[in-house]
Amino acid sequence: MIRFALNVSLTMRDTPWRDRFDTAARLGFDAVEFWWPDGVDLTAIHHRLRDTGLQPVLVNLPAGNLAQGERGLLNHPTRQAEWRALVPRALEFACQIGCPRMNALVGKPVPTEPREVQLARVRENLAWLCEQAAAVGIEIVVESLNAWENDGYLLTTTAETLTFLASVGAPNLRYQYDCYHMQLMEGNITRTIREHIGQIGHIQVADAPDRHQPGTGELHFPFIFRTIAASNYTGFIGLEFIPAGTLADSLAWLPADRRRPIDPAELRWNDSL
Repeated sequence: MIRFALNVSLTMRDTPWRDRFDTAARLGFDAVEFWWPDGVDLTAIHHRLRDTGLQPVLVNLPAGNLAQGERGLLNHPTRQAEWRALVPRALEFACQIGCPRMNALVGKPVPTEPREVQLARVRENLAWLCEQAAAVGIEIVVESLNAWENDGYLLTTTAETLTFLASVGAPNLRYQYDCYHMQLMEGNITRTIREHIGQIGHIQVADAPDRHQPGTGELHFPFIFRTIAASNYTGFIGLEFIPAGTLADSLAWLPADRRRPIDPAELRWNDSL
C-alpha cells in the first residue's frame, strides 16, 4: 500500500496560496507538501492547514530565490549568517503546523571557491541544522537534483549524496529520493529504491522528461509504485509535478478517495502502461 501527498507549490503555481490547501482537500487529499512559502503569511498557512485538516508531511527550508535560480544557501561563502538566521523560524513553523520533516537544498556551486571547500561548509551546516532540528523532533532530508536544470547543483546522484550524508553522521538526516531528478541523472529507479529504502526519508515523483504527472513520459510507474509498496517504506509519496492539462485531469490516474493507503493495483493507467 502507498500514500500520496500533493505538492501544492509545483502543482498550483498559478493558484493563490490562500486557495491551495482548500483545493488539495477538495481534490481528496489529506496530506500535502510544499516549498518554503517566501513572502506568504505563515500564520495564515497554519490556519488553512488546521481548518482543512490537511497533514503537512514535508516543507522545504528557505533556499534563496528559487525563481531566480537559487537552490539553497548552505554552501555560499557570504550568506551563512543570513541562512542560519532563517532556520529557527523555519523549525518553529514546522512545529506549529505539525510537519515532521524538512528538506534542505544545499546549493549550486560558487565559481570563486573550490567545490570541496563548499561541501565542507555544507557538511558543517547540515550537522548544525540537524542538531537544531533534533531538539524539536524534526527529521532533515537532502535530495539530489539533476544538473541539467540546476546548473551543476552540488549533489546530483544517489551514490554521492548518500556518501555525503553518511559523512555528516546525524541520526535525523536522511535522503529524499526524487524519481524525476534521478531518472535524468542515473536511471535505475526501482533498483535504487530496493537497495537504499532504509536510507530514504521521503520520495517524490514526476514523469520524465517533462516533469508532468505519472503516465505522461518514459517512466513505468505501475512497476515503480509496486516496488515502493513492496519495500519497507512507510512514508508518503510527494506528487511534485507540473500538471499537463488541468490539475484535476492530471490526477485522474488516482482513485477519488486519496485520503487512505492505496493498493497500486487501484491506479488507473492507460493500456500502454
